[in-house]
Amino acid sequence: MRIYRSLVRSKLDYGVPVYGSAAKSTLKMLDPLHHQGLRIVTGAFRTTPIPSLHVISGEPFLELRRRRLSLSYFYKIKSDESHPQHFKVINPIFGSLFSIRLCFTPTFGFRIGEILRYFEIEDFPVVSNVEDPPPWKETQLDFIDDFLHFFKPSTSDIVFQQHFYDHRQHYSDYVPIYTDGSKADNHVGSAAVFPDFTIAETLHPFCSVYTSELYAIYLGLFKISTLNFKKAIIYTDSRSGINALRSAKHNKHPLVMQCLHLHHTLKKTKIKNCWIPGHVRIPRNERADKAAKSTNASREAFVS
Repeated sequence: MRIYRSLVRSKLDYGVPVYGSAAKSTLKMLDPLHHQGLRIVTGAFRTTPIPSLHVISGEPFLELRRRRLSLSYFYKIKSDESHPQHFKVINPIFGSLFSIRLCFTPTFGFRIGEILRYFEIEDFPVVSNVEDPPPWKETQLDFIDDFLHFFKPSTSDIVFQQHFYDHRQHYSDYVPIYTDGSKADNHVGSAAVFPDFTIAETLHPFCSVYTSELYAIYLGLFKISTLNFKKAIIYTDSRSGINALRSAKHNKHPLVMQCLHLHHTLKKTKIKNCWIPGHVRIPRNERADKAAKSTNASREAFVS
C-alpha cells in the first residue's frame, strides 16, 4: 500500500485542482488504474465488487479524493491573501454564463461551490497566514516559569493559590489577563478575562481544544493592542499553548503566527507569558474557564 500511494496515487493526485475540471467521462479513465492497484495491494479477486475493494483497502473513490484535495487547496488559497488567485477563487465571476452554457467548464471557485453544496459544508472564514518575520524583526517572547516545577497531581490547591498570590505580589505592576479555551459536546469557546471586563467568543464545533486555547491567547493580545498597557502578563492553563509560543519559530500554526505578529507590533508594551494550573480555584482563571464554556458568547467562526 505504501508503494502504491507513493508511486501511483501521488501521480494521480498531482494537479487535481487543475485537471479536476475535465469531463467526467475523461476522469473515469483513471478509475480502472486505481482499482487495479488496489486489487494487487489487497490480493482481491477480479470479481470483488469495487465498493468492497475500497472498504478493504481503506482508500476512497478517486472522485471523492479529488473533491477533498480540491477543498484543501481552496482553503489554502483562502488563507493566503497574497495568492494571485485569492480574490478570483473567493469571488468567482461569470456565474450566469456557466448556468446557461452547461457545456462551458466552470472555474475553480464555482466548482468548489458545487462541492460545498453537495456535502452540505458551510463555507467559513479562515485565519489568514502571516509570513515569517525577517531575522532583523524577530521578537523574543518572555516567559515566566514559576509554576512548571510543581507536579500538579500531588500538589494541593492551597499550595498553588499561595504560590500564585506571592507571584502576583512580585508582578503587581503587570496587568493580568487570564485566557482559557473549552470544548464540550457541540460548543467550543475562548475567553480572555481583563481586570475590568471579559471577552468571550464561540468557535465552530469542529475546532479543537488546542485551537480554542491559542485563540484565547490571541484574543488577549489583540485587545491589548487597543489599550495603553505598559506591562501585561498573559496567563493560560494550556501547556500546549505555551509550548507552541515557545517554539514559534518552528510552529507554522496560523494562530501562533498571528500571536507572534501581535507581539512584534506591541513593542511598547512589555508582555510576559505564564502557565498556571487550571481548576485550582484561582478566581479569575476560573472566571475565564466559565466564560469560555458560556454558550451566550458572540460567534467567531473560522477554520484553523
